Amino acid sequence: MSDLHLALGTGAVTAAGLAVLCGALVRPRPSVSAQVARYDGARRSNQRTVLSAAEAAASAAPDRGLFGISAAFGRGMARVADRLEVLAAERGWRLRRTRADLAVLGRRTGEFLATKVVAGLVLLLLAPVCWFVLRAFGVPLPGGVPLSLAVVLGGAGFLVPDLALRGEAARRRKDFRRVVGVFSDLVAMNLAGGRGLPEALLSSASVSDYWALVRIRQALSGARLAGGTPWQALGDLGTELAVTELTDMAGALALAADDGAKIRASLAARAATLRRKDMADVEGEAGEKSQSMLVAQLVLCTAFMVFLAFPAVHNLMATS
Repeated sequence: MSDLHLALGTGAVTAAGLAVLCGALVRPRPSVSAQVARYDGARRSNQRTVLSAAEAAASAAPDRGLFGISAAFGRGMARVADRLEVLAAERGWRLRRTRADLAVLGRRTGEFLATKVVAGLVLLLLAPVCWFVLRAFGVPLPGGVPLSLAVVLGGAGFLVPDLALRGEAARRRKDFRRVVGVFSDLVAMNLAGGRGLPEALLSSASVSDYWALVRIRQALSGARLAGGTPWQALGDLGTELAVTELTDMAGALALAADDGAKIRASLAARAATLRRKDMADVEGEAGEKSQSMLVAQLVLCTAFMVFLAFPAVHNLMATS
């Protein structure tokens, strides 16, 4: 009777997950406030969504075979992402850290939430399916296995995207900090060449099409079109991306915007500080890797000594 109850419970959880997924696929009808919040977020982040050639070809391909399945899955994920983004805006979910990490990676909040939900539901439904397949082949398993395994796998599928996002955003943000140091040096050199501060900032951000400089250049161009100050745009960008170095640089520019000599010396000093910090981080990482290699060598040597001593010890114990 207990197996029947557990099977019914597993079926109820599966049905609830399918109902949630079907509800997310329904085309959303956002309110005016949700639409305004979405447009404001897109304006602040200055994101540009461009389809690649492969995606355009896949979308233009006929809905047959694998192309049809992939296109249908892409449309379903887009609907889920749109629905979750509207839901987050209507419920007022701030998700400060998650939004900052997504802003660094140039991803939408709805896409990330859809990934979490779909991964959790897929792993949640995988456990009872595997249980039924094993039972069909005659493998004896207790009835409580699918429910507990479904909960564990569903929770793991829901949380793993967060861990992946944190790691990728940390690497991306570290790269952005290095670019801020180079950008500070470029601004100082442009100021030394006689340019004004706004022109020096925009010229320094236009030397390359690297993604970090592109984000800085977009922020400066947006501030020029909106009539704002460049340092305010840099401060907003630093706050959005959670890059304190860019926020500090914007504060220094705001305080010394009228004094070219002092701001030039301040930018050079900040760039030197960022280089020293980056060098210290690199040396620390190298030290950690050296320690890891040392531990691995010790473990290997210990295993080799055990391998050499095992026959003698075995013979000694057998004779005694």
